[in-house]
Amino acid sequence: MLDIRHLRSLVAIADTGKLATAAERVHLSQSALSHQIRALEDHHGLPLFERTRQGLRFLPAGERLLQLARTVLSEVHAAERDLQRLNGQATGELRIALECHTCFDWLMPVMHTFRQRWPGIEVDLVAGFHADPLTLLKEGRADLVIGSRPKALRPWHVLPLFRFEILAVLANDHPLRHKRHLNARDFEGETLITYPVPEARIDLIREVLKPAGLVLPRRTAELTVAIVQLAASRRGIAALPSWGLQSYLSHDYVQGLRIGPKGLWSELHAICPKAQATRPHMQDIAEIMRTECARLPGIEWLA
Repeated sequence: MLDIRHLRSLVAIADTGKLATAAERVHLSQSALSHQIRALEDHHGLPLFERTRQGLRFLPAGERLLQLARTVLSEVHAAERDLQRLNGQATGELRIALECHTCFDWLMPVMHTFRQRWPGIEVDLVAGFHADPLTLLKEGRADLVIGSRPKALRPWHVLPLFRFEILAVLANDHPLRHKRHLNARDFEGETLITYPVPEARIDLIREVLKPAGLVLPRRTAELTVAIVQLAASRRGIAALPSWGLQSYLSHDYVQGLRIGPKGLWSELHAICPKAQATRPHMQDIAEIMRTECARLPGIEWLA
């Protein structure tokens, strides 16, 4: 009765907390996934979940099957990697381009784990700032892009990672430091400190300032530490992912404030050409990213 597809469904539900988003991940309709779960519950005579305001919560029977699912699927993936190596297919190069430059803060442990699992594949980062990282995929100069979901999905396979909160970065003595959150008008008269990327790729400009009709002067820096230092010196206000700010906030170098009453959120996806999507190591690195980044503050899973 219990098979691999059930185990994958249980993990998807655990990761997303919602039946609809879990169904998308395992390529089923919501009704088909519901039927699958009901069949498991009927077979074992026990409920697996209960619905809460936060989503589905695993009951003891569901927790036991989820434990089994994670163990079995981990072994399945390990066996697939071993078979690839035995077949001489687990060699080559994986070139990664980053659209979100603060990803450097968590990418090193991801690459370390990946190298342990796939020692025959050389991992390389495509250096520099790129106005359109997907162009690197089109031109064959990268194999994987970590960034926002592309508008045109047809040429690409998109592996969802997670959504994360972006915080405003202010000096410790900034007049706005005591506010619970910043609204668009709070940015008036400020200089915006950003990475040297097009405005269309800056969430604060695209989602907050532009709809409010605000255009701020910009100052750019390539390094996160330089952006934080400029903000700490009252040269302007920055907006950075919460995970990239933790060490600076814990040392009281700067203040981090929520943008808007519900926060400003962005998403990260792993994007590759469809022809490479079925390669086990490509799926594996996306899963490693999700696992490693589970420890990051201010993130939520994507289906």
